[in-house]
Amino acid sequence: MQPSDEIKSRLDIVDLIRDYIQLKPAGVNFRALCPFHREKTPSFMVSPERQIWHCFGCGKGGDHFSFVMEMEGLTFVEALRLLAPKAGVAIKRSDPKLASQRNRLLDIMEASASYYYKNLTQNQAAGNIRKYLEKRGVKDETIDDWQIGYAPESWDDLIIFLKSKGFLDNEIFLAGMSIKKEGASRFYNRFRDRIMFPIRNVNGQVVAFSARVNPEKEETEKMGKYINSPQTMIYDKSGILFGLDKAKMAIKNEGLVVVVEGQMDAITAHRQGFKNVVASSGTALTVEQLTLIKRYTNKIALAFDMDTAGQRAAERGIREAMRAEMDVRVVKIAPGEDPDSYIKNNPTGWAKAVKEAKSIMEYYFEIVFSGLDQDKIENRREAARKLLPIIAKIGNKIEQGHWLKQLGQKIDTSEEILRETMQAAAEKEKSYQKESAPEAPVRPPQDRQEMISESFLALLLKFPGLIEYAVNQINVDLLPGLDNEAIYKNLIIYYNSTIESWTQKPEGEGQPPIEYSGFKSWLEKNISPQENLNRHPDDHGHSYFNLLDKLVLLGERDYYNFGNEEARSELAKIIAVLKRNYFRGRMREITKLISDSEQAGDRQKAQELMEELKLLSDEERNA
Repeated sequence: MQPSDEIKSRLDIVDLIRDYIQLKPAGVNFRALCPFHREKTPSFMVSPERQIWHCFGCGKGGDHFSFVMEMEGLTFVEALRLLAPKAGVAIKRSDPKLASQRNRLLDIMEASASYYYKNLTQNQAAGNIRKYLEKRGVKDETIDDWQIGYAPESWDDLIIFLKSKGFLDNEIFLAGMSIKKEGASRFYNRFRDRIMFPIRNVNGQVVAFSARVNPEKEETEKMGKYINSPQTMIYDKSGILFGLDKAKMAIKNEGLVVVVEGQMDAITAHRQGFKNVVASSGTALTVEQLTLIKRYTNKIALAFDMDTAGQRAAERGIREAMRAEMDVRVVKIAPGEDPDSYIKNNPTGWAKAVKEAKSIMEYYFEIVFSGLDQDKIENRREAARKLLPIIAKIGNKIEQGHWLKQLGQKIDTSEEILRETMQAAAEKEKSYQKESAPEAPVRPPQDRQEMISESFLALLLKFPGLIEYAVNQINVDLLPGLDNEAIYKNLIIYYNSTIESWTQKPEGEGQPPIEYSGFKSWLEKNISPQENLNRHPDDHGHSYFNLLDKLVLLGERDYYNFGNEEARSELAKIIAVLKRNYFRGRMREITKLISDSEQAGDRQKAQELMEELKLLSDEERNA
């Protein structure tokens, strides 16, 4: 046992905190006025069972050490030295079993990739798939190079193959290659009758798959044209760029990465000799992906489909890259083309387009001023309104000054006035946030959706027997809040990894709480320090664990008297609200995109969006 763990095992947190503030009983827990911010109603809670504390007012929380560090203004080492004598402790680390499990999952993914590859190249049933790929220009050497495969239309062939190699049902499930039937111990293949693209991490290890539907079933397939592996212990989609393992040396040598949207875009680019191309797999660039890119280059060229939808997909990543002072450029290709078709039909034109990629600010200036009558003052004012917030996000002050000067020349306004306007807007925003915040250093009000998602997680922590039901009802992407999403993702992985040891009490006797210490310890080993640092740069990476403490206490506070049936009913209501709110938000976005597409005269895009809108409307009604 580490000294810090030994101290916590010997010191009761209630006795420790009682030395500093007055605690009053509140059921099985204790309440107090928070010592870290002014409040009239007690919102500070201490759990003797969990040996944790949390304030629902200011959001602070943690264990013995975090409390003493806050009260005394100490570092962790100083708090350790302070508490050690009180606990009678005189002043271990990695779990080899966990490392072994990770390696087993990687072995499963590698074996699966080989199995799919052999099915595509050797199985007669895959003949039509090979013809389709050949028609798309995917030759045998490309199939070999990327290990493209085919998942036959079978419920259990892969599972049987993997079990013959010595892997267990639960390991196959944890790798994301099978699905567990709700309420039963049976498993079946996740991917059936699909073209399989292995997704590799930066070290070249297969960690997931992107699966394209058989082209012959494209019109009738209900699960979507592409489906991907779920989040697992070895796969986090926010930290993966397709093809980076093959492209990293070319990126480093050329000092540039070209980011496309789809896997076929990247594969075609490499086949034509453009080796510095990676794919974001249709999502906006994340902080984690940008951190990976910065290992090799500071210069990014985005070759997204820059229609309205493409612009929206790119914006979030662009903002993050600008804050990180990365050189972001936009590759412009012929209208109606995507990188896949353009590279195949005009590789010389593609090379020229990449070479002449506009800086992101040039691109925005071009969009804003295209067809604009600059003689009208209202148009100049509108141009400033659109561009100043973008210029404000530029991390480098010299570059920021350059674009303020450019804007000033365009709209015949001095750079000083524009800078004052930009700074005034920033100050107004800060002032608004300050006025809206409580007088004490209390955290900003939460979004209602995030509050609902916290109740959802609190219920699962209090009644872990409902996790399997929840997983089959709502996926990680639908849960608002990045931290809530991370807790849910890791809760699922932890639950699945210990699934055989979970038991459900008889109806009416309640459900024992999740093994809090076990899950928290597991989380500490599996949450990437860089992920914590990226999301919580001012919190030293502790926010996930503070949130976990809060959720456990929230569950005990709000669902203390609930039985299993009441908990399941409440969970069903929360899931319905989360789904409806998500679908409604997405429908609003689609409606706006339809309007944009119609104005641009893109009827095909508008029709596709209307079909998606109808599907979302049906799902919203059924939620």
